[in-house]
Amino acid sequence: MKHKFISKRYWKDKSTPMGKVDELAKQFDDVIDLSLGDPDLITHDIVIENSMRDAKLGHTKYTDFRGDPELRNEIINFYKDEYDLSIRDEEIFVATSGCLAMYLALEAILDDGDEVIMQAPYFTPYPQQIELARGVPVPLDSYEEEDFQVNIERLESIVTERTKAIIINSPNNPTGNILSIKTMEGIRDIAVKYDLVVISDDIYTSFCYRKPFIPIVSIEGMKERTIVINSFSKNFTMTGWRIGNIIAPDYIIRTIQQINENLVFTAPSISQRGAIYALRNRDIIQAEIIEEYRKRVFYAANRIKNIPNLSVLSPKGTFYLFVNVKKTGLTSIQASDYILKKAHVLTIPGISFGKCGEGYIRIACTVGIEKLKEAFDRIEKIDILN
Repeated sequence: MKHKFISKRYWKDKSTPMGKVDELAKQFDDVIDLSLGDPDLITHDIVIENSMRDAKLGHTKYTDFRGDPELRNEIINFYKDEYDLSIRDEEIFVATSGCLAMYLALEAILDDGDEVIMQAPYFTPYPQQIELARGVPVPLDSYEEEDFQVNIERLESIVTERTKAIIINSPNNPTGNILSIKTMEGIRDIAVKYDLVVISDDIYTSFCYRKPFIPIVSIEGMKERTIVINSFSKNFTMTGWRIGNIIAPDYIIRTIQQINENLVFTAPSISQRGAIYALRNRDIIQAEIIEEYRKRVFYAANRIKNIPNLSVLSPKGTFYLFVNVKKTGLTSIQASDYILKKAHVLTIPGISFGKCGEGYIRIACTVGIEKLKEAFDRIEKIDILN
């Protein structure tokens, strides 16, 4: 929007199809929303009830600048128990959401004009977050024919003297792909060769349907050059609590703390208490969540495979499906719009996730099997998809 009181940086409209879903969802009274990754399941009672109790006991004030010490200790225990990784307290920062954590990390490491390579298709905020930190986003396209793995030769070909960092996201939003150990070792080799930082967006780590999650920070030689972004939003169905954390070398954490003190001071105390109970009771809380999303995503994938002009890779992780619509002859925006108008089912065009997302739509399996059945019963009736 061009206006004298608006910064010129924002005169050019930067909205994407992802940002228009609320408006689109209101077009019809019976829309089935498979767009945003906000789970229909609510936060577990263990988290809610214990957090409410702690609020009444006085946990309503600012916490330590790096986060509640009790939460930091639970994060240390988590990494030791799950990955046999020794994380020091000084390497932990508790942030107000994974999104803010990503921005803080970028702000801490980037100088003006530094380039950040982004695994693409990518989570839609990455480019603008990089630009907000005065960096330059550089997409690294991945393709279905390559199982959406990061191609190491292609990665090296776009490294320049201005490259500072590489952002990876595995399990990936939107593709659901998981990077192999071989791929992560290749990324490690490039990072070491060119002295780069790897920012690992570890948001969907609980949703790995074939093999247990392996963090890149656990790969030999990566701990000293990896920034891990964690969130409680998806792994614990705590989207509205806006709580996450960062694992990084202590000098980066100190810088992040200084930046954050001028933004939100500390993460919400009640949300931090919730995160403590989420981690402490993760075996109880997550088992049901993971199984529910496993059922949904495999059900949806099977329905898609029975629609002639649609296809999708077999699910590996997350609760998203990146559906190939190229046989329809429609662009991703046209296909998403057509499905909305004909079936009243809301999806996200693949172009929202970068140019290599063209020819796809993203489906979020954030409704139950019954609703998914209704959605695909409607979609199956669309002529152009058959």
